[in-house]
Amino acid sequence: QVQLVESGGGLVQPGGSLTLSCAASGSIFSIYRMGWYRQAPGKQRELVALVISSGTTNYADSVKGRFTISRDNAKNTVYLQMNSLKPEDTAVYYCNVMAGPFRELEYWGQGTQVTVSS
Repeated sequence: QVQLVESGGGLVQPGGSLTLSCAASGSIFSIYRMGWYRQAPGKQRELVALVISSGTTNYADSVKGRFTISRDNAKNTVYLQMNSLKPEDTAVYYCNVMAGPFRELEYWGQGTQVTVSS
């Protein structure tokens, strides 16, 4: 059984920073991609950032230059460093992992709340 355990969410003032982490544990092999999505109230879930096994990263336009995704392959952990946070970054952030020899497996974390407010 695979588990994704997220941590690091919370309340922060505009302009502040937070770091999210997501550790994958259990019988998980051949992780291809790790990433973060978010969902604000009344909106669809959207991609925030992802990193594939080669180290290539991809970011939503709205977070480019402010967020940085990184990955520790030895620990099966992905991080999201969020700087210059804005109220519109408020959402539940979900960790996502794609794995398997044919990239056929996809896992989601339980979500962690990030609230940006003064």
